[in-house]
Amino acid sequence: MFKETVDFIRAQYPSKDTISLHEPHFTGNEREYINECIDSTFVSSVGKFVNEFERKIAEYTGAKYAVASVNGTAALHIALILAGVKRGDIVVTQPLSFIATSNAIAYIGASHLFTDVDKDTLGLSPAKLSEYLKANVVKKDGGAYHKQTSQRIAACVPMHSFGHPCRIDELKAVCDEYGIVLVEDAAESIGSYYKDRHTGTFGKIGTLSFNGNKTITCGGGGAIITDDEAIAKHAKHLTTQAKVPHAWEFIHDEVAYNYRMPNINAALACAQLEQLDKFLADKKKLALAYEKFFKGSELEFFTEPAGARSNYWLCAVLLKDRKRRDEFLEFTNANKVMTRPAWRLMNKLPMFEKALCGDLSNAHWIEDRLVNIPSSARI
Repeated sequence: MFKETVDFIRAQYPSKDTISLHEPHFTGNEREYINECIDSTFVSSVGKFVNEFERKIAEYTGAKYAVASVNGTAALHIALILAGVKRGDIVVTQPLSFIATSNAIAYIGASHLFTDVDKDTLGLSPAKLSEYLKANVVKKDGGAYHKQTSQRIAACVPMHSFGHPCRIDELKAVCDEYGIVLVEDAAESIGSYYKDRHTGTFGKIGTLSFNGNKTITCGGGGAIITDDEAIAKHAKHLTTQAKVPHAWEFIHDEVAYNYRMPNINAALACAQLEQLDKFLADKKKLALAYEKFFKGSELEFFTEPAGARSNYWLCAVLLKDRKRRDEFLEFTNANKVMTRPAWRLMNKLPMFEKALCGDLSNAHWIEDRLVNIPSSARI
């Protein structure tokens, strides 16, 4: 079956010798917009493309406001600050995630609490979260405090893994019950919807990523999205060194960050966003082709969860166990078809191995079996 899989993947990308996991396509107005940006000399944090990209991202996602940042990790860092997370607080997140999610929590000096994911979404499980909170948390003064450590549980950061939406409305209900702020890590899910609502718009704040391997890219790039005008204004302030507007003086009124997306990156982002629907349509066709090919085989293709419309950023298959997973990884990569396992669980990394954890049986099960396969749009 492994050879047949390699042959099928190669048939999807017939002009490629080595097939990447996910590569960008620059087939629109990228060069035109970048040249316009260069000609304007506004290539840094000021320029028309940054403002235009923010407007278009807000419009596309349905959020009222968007603030562009240098990358998705920076966006999440700022989002957690704006959510009121302080040093010594606890932030709940999932162990099955890219490192950036946990790193952003660590930047603030907060502690991690890892609770399990659902097998059918790959995202944070509302049932497992509720179960953990009922057993380990006391409600006090409108907030939630961990019985063992007495720390405040300030925020919850679910991630829409590989572009597949989690049960975000149920997670919001659990968080609201305990006075926990919901911050969505929608880094991988531009163009994904849950119950006809774009990911990143269910929580108080959401974040997106436009890294080089994402569905659309501007080299790096991220965005904070929210419906709260005060949060949006503060986000822009914090990402631009908290500079107070003045004709010539340099006045800064709080510790802040140089996180603003440069105009030259935003020029690329605007051109990519114009092509997003085309990319999404082709990626959905690829996912359907994979689903048909793998049907009845030993490799189970992971499909979008019920009630969701996934961007299928990275397509995935599930094998029967870790041994078979590793054999598949070795065979495909040896044959120049790039495949990758799911991330090593965050609670297994040395930086976070002492973090609080719930039952993580689903996450361990997925880690042993999931492999991402080539998912680039075929444009």
